[in-house]
Amino acid sequence: MKKITSLFLNDKFILLLIIVNTITIFSEGFESIEIRFFNIANFIDSLITVLFVIEALVKILHLSWRKYFQSNWNKLDFLLIILSLPSLLMLFANDETADISFLLVIRISRVFKFLRFFKFIPGIVDLAKGVRRALRTSVVVLFGFIIYNFIISILSCYLFKNLSPDFFGNPIISFYSTFKVFTVEGWYEIPDEMSIGLSGIKLFFIKLYFVIILITGGIFGLSIVNSIFVDSMVSDNNDDLERKIDELNKKIEMLITMQEKK
Repeated sequence: MKKITSLFLNDKFILLLIIVNTITIFSEGFESIEIRFFNIANFIDSLITVLFVIEALVKILHLSWRKYFQSNWNKLDFLLIILSLPSLLMLFANDETADISFLLVIRISRVFKFLRFFKFIPGIVDLAKGVRRALRTSVVVLFGFIIYNFIISILSCYLFKNLSPDFFGNPIISFYSTFKVFTVEGWYEIPDEMSIGLSGIKLFFIKLYFVIILITGGIFGLSIVNSIFVDSMVSDNNDDLERKIDELNKKIEMLITMQEKK
């Protein structure tokens, strides 16, 4: 019993199970795979899901419910295990008789187990802290960027909904099209398609309008949001560096003072 407990408390063993599970589900994605190998992979996936359930039970018995759920990683593991449980139904589902959409939901549920990989990424805790700190810092700027996108999308909807209903037919479609322009990649495709058959002053102002949107929302807007987010991510490292420099300066001043006294 102790060997089983120590096995399921071993992170290396759990990581091995996740890797094997990843390989099996990856192989099932190929339509050319033989039904015999598909069934084997499906069985392995279900077996690993059961082993994950056993892992959770072993940890709960070993630590107690209270201590188990004190760890955020254990909370995440438990949630992902619960989300992946429907995949066990794949053992009893028949692709020919079962509803396809139902099978799709079952198969998707298995993917949640892969999120446990994050637990084994070196430095993931510090990275998560940096992301939370960056989100708190940049939330105001991000909200402002969304508001600007919303304003431009409403304006574009009223200007171009008759000219280009595919891109600006209503505010929701317009919001998405405006965001596509903000992302810079392929921003010219929308105005180029809108400009087909146009010439003269109307063509000029359409091109100018989207250039202005690109500069204000894409180049400046997204760049500001990105720079604030990244700066907040690494601010903790900068704070540590500043503290070390301050401590070094104090030591240097102490050495200088001692040297002058001599």
